[in-house]
Amino acid sequence: MNIEYLGLKSISGSLVVLDAIEDATFSEMVQIKTESGDVRDGKIIQLAKNYTVVQVFEGTQGLSKTNTSTRLLGRPMELGVSKEMLGRVFDGVGRPIDGLGRVFAEEYLDVNGKPMNPVSREYPRDYIQTGISSIDGLTTLIRGQKLPIFSGNGLPHNELAMQIAQQAKIKDADGGNFAIVFCAMGVPNDVASYFRRGFEESGVLERVVMFLNLANDPVGERIITPRCALTAAEYLAFRHDMHVLVILTDMTSYAEALREISSSQNEIPSRKGYPGYLYSDLASIYERAGMLKSAKGSVTQIPILTMPNDDITHPIPDLTGYITEGQIVLERSLYQTGIYPPVSILPSLSRLMKDGIGEGYTRDDHPDTANQLFASYSRVQEVRSLASVIGEDELSDTDKCYLEFGSAFEKEFISQGREENRDIEKTLNLGWEILKILPRKELSRIDTKILAKYYPVGSEG
Repeated sequence: MNIEYLGLKSISGSLVVLDAIEDATFSEMVQIKTESGDVRDGKIIQLAKNYTVVQVFEGTQGLSKTNTSTRLLGRPMELGVSKEMLGRVFDGVGRPIDGLGRVFAEEYLDVNGKPMNPVSREYPRDYIQTGISSIDGLTTLIRGQKLPIFSGNGLPHNELAMQIAQQAKIKDADGGNFAIVFCAMGVPNDVASYFRRGFEESGVLERVVMFLNLANDPVGERIITPRCALTAAEYLAFRHDMHVLVILTDMTSYAEALREISSSQNEIPSRKGYPGYLYSDLASIYERAGMLKSAKGSVTQIPILTMPNDDITHPIPDLTGYITEGQIVLERSLYQTGIYPPVSILPSLSRLMKDGIGEGYTRDDHPDTANQLFASYSRVQEVRSLASVIGEDELSDTDKCYLEFGSAFEKEFISQGREENRDIEKTLNLGWEILKILPRKELSRIDTKILAKYYPVGSEG
């Protein structure tokens, strides 16, 4: 449609309101030309009988209500994709910002994606090795899974995301078949520089596609950023049979941008001011992870979110937990004792872990070892509570062993260097070394054959 509409009814935040436009469609892209001749992109987010609401990606600052013209493009927002995107850095709406020129697109894809037919999905199998013991050993990331990290302000989730991106690999997959799509939303300039510099210095940038939406970028752009990133990931996975790990940080910034836009539209708020459709909106992002029977590639997601006031019942982590397949929780008290990464083992879980570990995937003892480490560390918490009441000297010899086990588990198994890359063999062997602190009779979660193989009689620590 080549008709231009002159003038705006009103301007509110990142939204502009026009008179009703005949034949306009929801999510249709528009071009907005300012009085000075600058062109901005936007999309239609609401259609009513008497008006049309457009979300302006670059913001509405400087727009005139009388001399601004709007032109409908007759298509949804599309992203030009090709394998040239690997090693490149883009802004929140997919424009190159690395000074290397534009990407020559092989095709243009709707950033909203297409829902995967459940019948066409392949059940997630095989694990992605992150090199981090607390994840690989106890909350294993499975290829095609969505496994969020629940963090808090001031905790090292950025460092953890960087370490995962640098170390992640898939068993038996060559390096050219594995890629990272890194999507940052609402991050400060220093954090964005940290990620770019880290990827460049570690030499992994050539297999990374970066989308950066900065804290001072328009809010409207932040809503598009994860969709652009996932469109690139789906293209690499399902057109070129690559295994793609998508890291999304910070989903809290995304949800707050959604709340701001909802408030600008005068929508009735739900819990803590977030729109009532927050669940379905988050699901439209998270559910784009998975595997298809018709393709060899996969899309795996690690969304990272900072819990306001460390509250895991806050709407963002609460709804995320319903949609995704587990969570990795970072704990402030562990971090304050100098443990990195401060993964809180007991509330963390991976619901698909059982289907991607064990013989043929990791090692035959992995399921039993993980179960025993969980059970023993849970007992440690009980013993610590008891010791705080009666004192350590009054504990039984077995309970004292559990205290020793708990200390070693946190300092040697959970904690590791920021550049330390442990393979699954090293992780499991380390787990056995720590379990040997406990009497053999306490290892009730391990099959007798596995126990005889890895903890023979007479080998107590």
